[in-house]
Amino acid sequence: MQPYELFIGLRYTRAKRRNHFISFISLISMLGMGLGVMALIVVLSVMNGFQKEIRARMLGASPHLEVVADGGRMENWQPLLGTVLHHPQVSAAAPYVAGQGMLSFGQSVQGVMVRGIDPERETAITDLSNNIKAGKLTDLRSTEFGIVLGSDLARALGVRMGEKVMLIAPQGSITPAGMMPRVKQFRVVGIFEIGMAPYDNSLALVNINDAQKLFQLGDAVTGISTKLREIDKAPDVASELQNQLPQGLYANDWTHQNSNYFKAVQMEKKMMFIILSLIVAVAAFNIVSTLVMAVTDKQADIAILRTLGASPRSIMKIFMVQGVIIGLTGTLLGCFFGILLALNLNVVVPFIEHLFGVQFLAKDVYYISELPSDLRYTEVATVAGLSFIISILATLYPSWRASKTQPAEALRYE
Repeated sequence: MQPYELFIGLRYTRAKRRNHFISFISLISMLGMGLGVMALIVVLSVMNGFQKEIRARMLGASPHLEVVADGGRMENWQPLLGTVLHHPQVSAAAPYVAGQGMLSFGQSVQGVMVRGIDPERETAITDLSNNIKAGKLTDLRSTEFGIVLGSDLARALGVRMGEKVMLIAPQGSITPAGMMPRVKQFRVVGIFEIGMAPYDNSLALVNINDAQKLFQLGDAVTGISTKLREIDKAPDVASELQNQLPQGLYANDWTHQNSNYFKAVQMEKKMMFIILSLIVAVAAFNIVSTLVMAVTDKQADIAILRTLGASPRSIMKIFMVQGVIIGLTGTLLGCFFGILLALNLNVVVPFIEHLFGVQFLAKDVYYISELPSDLRYTEVATVAGLSFIISILATLYPSWRASKTQPAEALRYE
């Protein structure tokens, strides 16, 4: 590019035009490009943060991989525990008992998922011990029939620390009056809060020995839960363990258990990217409009440049410079404010919620109540590159039309 082409293009961009409407459309194009880029960066950051936060909370309350048996009853599990622990990717493993039940306190009744755990081993598998708001996980001692409840579950029942609740298990005894469910009194020794409704609303933890007695399992367990050194290798580990397991046992990893959810989030992210890219496309159309009007306004200037020896290619480059400056400025502004907003969402969103008295995320609907953000600069670069390419493409047609201007026709009525 010749120096005079860049000079004239920059001068047209900076100069005060006689037609103020063109200046206004140019400003709107720049702001539209910036708004589109900013929206894309912020939304992608929120989607990344949402996925990362949900995954962290899910894996904080549940194991990375589970070995389960048909019928929910695993006999002679001790040798199997050694086999699972022998895998190089498994850092910890423990048996567990799982079953459904009903909790009753006063006039309140709630359905719960009961999980019997070994408190000592559980701390190495999940982060439940770090989310205890009252009491301790180690207070779940065998034969003492203690229970740890989710915060929302405890609130729904109206129960507090030290009070006793009735746990009703569907496994019961046959009497002359028919099948009677098993009922056992448990004392609340702890309350945890994960920050996800499915766990806080319906999970109750008891000692594994107490759970075996409640569900009449004897020495059997429901399965074996594990923690992996690298969670992204969970599908491979599950496949390798499956080859070593006897018939009737299955290895399920966290990606399989929550596959539909993460696929849905990934699809939403792609759709949001496509939809918000339309904002950038609209801004690009505004650049086209701006340059078409600028070309019409500068017919005399183009004709003079042509008579002075400027080639059609040089004329095209002059107006491409003008369009690229608009697109580049809008892209840079969008990147700056998008990164700034994405890095400070934890401050901006609570301020807006407090100002207008609204809550954007209801925990019972979206699993989490805070808007997370995970800014990835590779995605920022992708968005910026896409916007810049679109702005360059938007300059081609108006610049081509400018290059086709005939000097004699343009100066006829001057």
